[in-house]
Amino acid sequence: MSGSFHWLREALLEPLRPGSRVVVVSSGAAVAGSPLSGGYAGAKATQIFITAYAQDEAKRAGLGITFTAVLPRITPLTDLGRPAVQAYAARNGQSESEYLQQMGEPLTPEVAGAALLELVRADAATVAPGYLLAGSGLQKLP
Repeated sequence: MSGSFHWLREALLEPLRPGSRVVVVSSGAAVAGSPLSGGYAGAKATQIFITAYAQDEAKRAGLGITFTAVLPRITPLTDLGRPAVQAYAARNGQSESEYLQQMGEPLTPEVAGAALLELVRADAATVAPGYLLAGSGLQKLP
């Protein structure tokens, strides 16, 4: 989390050119929780707050920089996600396939890449403060 704080701080202090986009990649655990990983979910939720604070400061200073947070959902298609899916399925007394079925389409690297490109190319006025990134693409956070 402290890395995000320093990165956002520098984006404001330099500052980046007007029209720049800053995307903080957090985790879906920020909204779904992560009971098997201690303070991870809280740290990831903090990234959402500090990204919103950076956006507010950029607006107050008239910098023309857009800040947003993206929260990818857990996916079994990565070395990080696979053991987490296994652990959460076991915790819930489910098979991995049962656990994954309730999650819907898994997030793939292709979907993630396309979604991030879509986000940085979008009109700044339409960019939300945060998004959940799932297999179906970006979904604005409430």
